[in-house]
Amino acid sequence: QVQLVESGGGLVQAGGSLRLSCAASGLTYSRYAMGWFRQAPGKKHEFVAAISWSGGSTYYADSMKGQFTISRDNAKNTVYLQMTSLKPEDTAVYYCAASIRSNSRYEGDYSYWGQGTQVTVSS
Repeated sequence: QVQLVESGGGLVQAGGSLRLSCAASGLTYSRYAMGWFRQAPGKKHEFVAAISWSGGSTYYADSMKGQFTISRDNAKNTVYLQMTSLKPEDTAVYYCAASIRSNSRYEGDYSYWGQGTQVTVSS
């Protein structure tokens, strides 16, 4: 059974930083590209970032370049999202997902999803 478990969310003041983690099990992790999406209240899922199976290639939503950094540790079956200079509009549930397709921004390309972790940025 495939499981993706996010952690690291919480409440942070505007301008602060958080690092999200997503631990994977039940799949050959190093064969999957990984992505982060988010969903704010009343809004659709939004692509944040993706990373190739090797970690050698990354892809970001234009609005998040320079603010968020995705990375992975295949020895730990974990993908990370380092978030800096957080703003209230970054408040959302953040989800990690696994895909056979590398660096995709499309939800439909992701086969497995975590349950999400809440990030709340106060002004």
